[in-house]
Amino acid sequence: MAESIVKAVELEAPVSRVWRALADSTEFGRWFGVKLDGPFKPGCVSTGMMTYPGYEHYPWRAVVERMDHEKLLSFRWHDFDENSGVDVSDQPMTLVEFRLETLTHGTRLTITESGFDAIPYPRRLEVLRGNAEGWDFQANNIASHLASSS
Repeated sequence: MAESIVKAVELEAPVSRVWRALADSTEFGRWFGVKLDGPFKPGCVSTGMMTYPGYEHYPWRAVVERMDHEKLLSFRWHDFDENSGVDVSDQPMTLVEFRLETLTHGTRLTITESGFDAIPYPRRLEVLRGNAEGWDFQANNIASHLASSS
């Protein structure tokens, strides 16, 4: 089984607009379904709470790795296993990368999540499956967000 998820989506918006939807933590929260406590800053922890219906009790905790203007936003986030009894900050992390590429009529956004080998079996398979579905959903969310806010 693959140990990473790759999802590419072509968006009808310029790179600068897609970048803002990713890098501005308030705007990111609107389409992603999370209320963040502050802006994204490389090397800093990003915290908040999910706002997606049914997941409002899920904490958000990520470490922002890189913010290469209009090219790459990456963070490591914690897999939240609510049944483990372990604090989210002590749970395994995966790496999420949002890469932007200029197209003639918009932007290609490639979302990659890797590092699932940090999550023990059998949970790893569940997380891989769930996150693959989640990134399909989030790719649609950002596309809809950009279409409605352009």
